[in-house]
Amino acid sequence: MAQDSSGENESKPSKSQLKRDARALFELGRELVSLDRSTLDRMPLENRLRDAVEAARKIKSHIAHKRQLQRIAGILRTIDPEPLRAALEARQMEARQLTIRHHRVESWRDRLLADGDAALQELLAEYQTSEAQALRTLIRNARRESERSKPPASARKLFRLLRDIDENHPLPPA
Repeated sequence: MAQDSSGENESKPSKSQLKRDARALFELGRELVSLDRSTLDRMPLENRLRDAVEAARKIKSHIAHKRQLQRIAGILRTIDPEPLRAALEARQMEARQLTIRHHRVESWRDRLLADGDAALQELLAEYQTSEAQALRTLIRNARRESERSKPPASARKLFRLLRDIDENHPLPPA
């Protein structure tokens, strides 16, 4: 008889695990509510979940908002939340990739401004582009602006040009 009761306990999740699962669904609901409308429209949501999320976005009262989040968590318990988690993870991965690209372009801009023609020759050796003359001009103008303590308009244009180049073919690591 002792074996039966221990066998039952192994198949049922612990009370702590149930609380962790409920908290995870509550946080998933909170994340859904915090999304902007265009992102939310791309999410694979059932109609009743979408309605509950929309209602939560309109609620101003803290307690009522929390109650609505609990209602959303209850709806999430009745459906499979994995497609939502996967969609949110894909969205976060896309944002991380965009940040990595942004930092790579920034580092190339900074390196081009610091090292000048040496860095430009290295970039052109790695990556053939028809924008070589425009890059040289922008580097020269950005350095001149920096020396004269003027606003970095050419540095911004250089960044945009490098970003456009990177969109077509990724720049090598700086």
